[in-house]
Amino acid sequence: MGDKEIILTQDGLKKLEEELENLKSVKRREVAERIKIAIGYGDISENSEYEDAKNEQAFIEGRVITLEKMLRNARIINNDEIVTDSVSIGSVVTVEDLEFGDTMEYAIVGSAESDPLRNKISNESPVGKAILGKKKGTVVDVSVPAGIIQYKIVDIKK
Repeated sequence: MGDKEIILTQDGLKKLEEELENLKSVKRREVAERIKIAIGYGDISENSEYEDAKNEQAFIEGRVITLEKMLRNARIINNDEIVTDSVSIGSVVTVEDLEFGDTMEYAIVGSAESDPLRNKISNESPVGKAILGKKKGTVVDVSVPAGIIQYKIVDIKK
């Protein structure tokens, strides 16, 4: 089984590359310095500074590996691939909650970029799955823990 393809927008790619660069150039140096200082305190067997720094170093290295793997398996969605006649990754979709009449705007992104607090939802999320491939004017049922929400797709743009 190969690695899962990571779908990214141009913006998402840039963010991951910046994070990777920061971890490799800044964070690695900072944590190495912390380890050096902690070793200077003497006995490392009871040295919580040393333990913390080593744990952070392990986290940083793990994240570097994860990011490198994501970037290796990335498929970038270009702006001209994003269509507006149906919902796709990269679309910005306005939906109306038919029960309450609220409208929300979501950007549909790959799971690596999803950020619900910024209304970036994954194509694998319940709402994302329900609206993917659908056209403007379509009503979809979204299964959520509380039951079923009906959304009408009001608008689709890039």
